[in-house]
Order: sequence, then structure tokens, then C-alpha cells
Amino acid sequence: MANPLIHLRNQHLGGQIGGMVAVCSSHPMVLLAAMELAAAERRPLLVEATANQVNLSGGYTGMTPADFSVFIHRLSVSVGLPAEQVIIGADHLGPHVWKNETAASAMANAAELASHCVAAGFRKIHLDTGMRCADDPGTTAPSPEIAAKRAATLCRAAEAAACDHRDLDLPLYVIGNEAPPPGGGLEDVYHLTVTHPDNLLSSLELYERAFRDAGLDAAWQRVVAVVVQPGVEFGDRVIAAYDRDRAAALSACHARLPGFMTFEIHATDYQTPDALKQMVADHFILLKAGPCLTFAFREAVYALTHIEEARPGIQARSNLRKIMKTLMDAHPRHWQSHYPQGQTESLCFLRNYSFRDRIRYYWAYPEATAAYERLIQNLSRPIPDALLRQFFPDLYPEIACGELQPDPRTIIRRRIQNALKPYTKACR
Repeated sequence: MANPLIHLRNQHLGGQIGGMVAVCSSHPMVLLAAMELAAAERRPLLVEATANQVNLSGGYTGMTPADFSVFIHRLSVSVGLPAEQVIIGADHLGPHVWKNETAASAMANAAELASHCVAAGFRKIHLDTGMRCADDPGTTAPSPEIAAKRAATLCRAAEAAACDHRDLDLPLYVIGNEAPPPGGGLEDVYHLTVTHPDNLLSSLELYERAFRDAGLDAAWQRVVAVVVQPGVEFGDRVIAAYDRDRAAALSACHARLPGFMTFEIHATDYQTPDALKQMVADHFILLKAGPCLTFAFREAVYALTHIEEARPGIQARSNLRKIMKTLMDAHPRHWQSHYPQGQTESLCFLRNYSFRDRIRYYWAYPEATAAYERLIQNLSRPIPDALLRQFFPDLYPEIACGELQPDPRTIIRRRIQNALKPYTKACR
């Protein structure tokens, strides 16, 4: 199958508006829901893993790139989505994971990870080299020139791996330093700056020069997108909504991008359906979403715990919400540096309900997995309609008419799919 990413820009230039959503998650239920939806809509699915999630040390998922590739293909087969319709991408591939090391050490690790990603069949590589390393001078991000040279270094490692695996498709690349922190990091909507076209074009010149100086002319022709900021992001409690007037100048710059390069937008989570449609129409074509999908998973699971509590006769309750609190207390590294420290009530709220959804890091812990399975088992008997109406009012009409089975796992997947559908609809 020809990679659909290479056609997105030309379709827009020809007046055919469409895009593609990247599901940036490693959560099995999120991936299954996305794959079922892709199979039903008969479209390819782009799945991406960050370097935090999947790396040579296992990341927080415990998976290497090869493990993740096998995992994705096994899941796709289970729902009837052909493996060739799944595109796997590496997100935020650069020094971020090793930012506390020297630049030489961090870049060596990132280059090795890039090689393994390509060897594992990852077909889209995001070269994110705007992160400061421990021995970089000053306190701010490295200069655009340094970021471009480091991106070329990672690209050279990926290209070398591609030469060693000629049976695989050549990788496509994404460049740019406008990527927000993985998982959202917005603190103040009013200080969110839209990428200036002049800065974008000068940055592209630096990247092109760095690629050509490194002998990567052919790879430069496969740069499929540049990350820009059209004014969308999210934080713990706030969401910066898309404003097409603010992004108009950047949108107009799309026609000046080289080759088949288009715009990639990070942190589009929680945007409204109308905003997503406007973004795609304005040439912000590659939309990345992740935390909003695990947020939907958590919503559904928590609603099911309330149903469990309301049902009599359950001998061994899951106590899932209590177990998640215990896990987050015992292992604070996934949230401690992300949520502001202060009042206990506020911190408790953020750990459960922040839009940044740091609780997603804890679902794979054995205790959480066991509690989740106990919850599903406890709700395996028919759930009374009164409780379904109470806790799933959005899904109950489908349940009542027989379109949706009131099975806990089915309900969870549908809640996730309903969060994803505005993206796929906007991208058609």
C-alpha cells in the first residue's frame, strides 16, 4: 500500500480537503478502539509511540521498538484490520529522554533508537531535536542551527538502518521545533504564540542545508511534514481553542512548503469538532491526539466503578479508584514534576481529572490491571438500564435500540471511539 502521508499536501493543493489523525498511545484499549474504527471506516490508521513510551530500555511500556511493532500488528489482526493498513510512527525522537546527559551521549542514544525504529518497521520518524541537553550552553533550547544539525544526525542513523533493511519501505520524516512538551504543557492560553511564517521558512532553510551538508538529499525529499503551532494546546485545566483568524498567515504559508511537505500539529486533544474541521480546511492536516483518548478510557472506567458500587451482591469489589490513588502515591515520578504542588484537594483533583491525564502512566501496573479485570468480571452480569442511563447517558440510546451491547469492554471502546470520531470525520 502506498503511504497515504505523501499524498496529503497535493490533495490540498488540488482542492481536495482531507487529513490524517495520529493516535499517539500505547494503551491496548485505546489502540483496539482506534483499530476497530479504522476497519469500520475502511481507512488506514497511523499509530505513534513517543520515545518515553517505547525505547531500547523499554520505556514506561516495557517495550522496545520491535516489541511495539509486534504488539501493534497482533492487535490489528485481532480486529480484522490488515497489517498493511497500519502505519507506525516514532514521536519525539531525539534527546528528550536523555536530556540530563551530555549532548553527545543523548544524541548517541537517540540515534541508536532511530536505527531500531526503522529496523522494526516504523515508517514515520519525528526528529525532535529542540530539547536542551545537560552540557548545552545557557538555559534555553539550542539554536535552530544546532537543532537542524542534530536532526540530520538522527536522520543519517535512520537512513543507514534503512539501507540494512531494503525489504522495508523507506522512512518518512517530520521536522520542526514547534512541538509542545509531550502530553501537553499549557499554563496560560494568552501567551501561546502562533508560528510566524518568516521563522518557519528560515527554519526550513536551515534544515535543508543541514540535510544536504550531511549527504541526505534523498532523505530531504521524504520529509513529509513540519511541526508548527497554529494556536492549539492544553494544560491541566485549560484548552487553547483553535482560532483560524490568528492562524491565517501561517495557513497561507502552506503553499510555500517544499516538496510534499505539509503541517503537523501536536496537542490537538480536546478540540471541538468544528475546530478540527476548520484546522484541516486551513491545511493543518496531520493532527496528533493521545491524552484525550486515555482520558475517555478513564471516564468510562470510573463510570463503571460507580455502577459496581451501586450493585448489591458483589463479593469482592475492584476498589479500582482507591488502587489508582495508592499507585500514584507510591510512584509519584509520572506526575510529581507536572502537577503544581499545593493543596491536597487540588492535587487529588489533578491526578484524577487533569486534561494532561498523567494517570495514563499507571494503567499497566499489575495492581491496576488486576483491579480493572476484577471490575470487568464484576459487571459481566447484565447491568440494569437505570444504571446505564445514569452513568452513560451519551451511550444509552444506542444500547436501548440494540446497536451497542451493554458489555463493559464494548462500552469503554465506544466511549474512546466517540472521542476519536471528530478527528476522523474532520480528516475525510
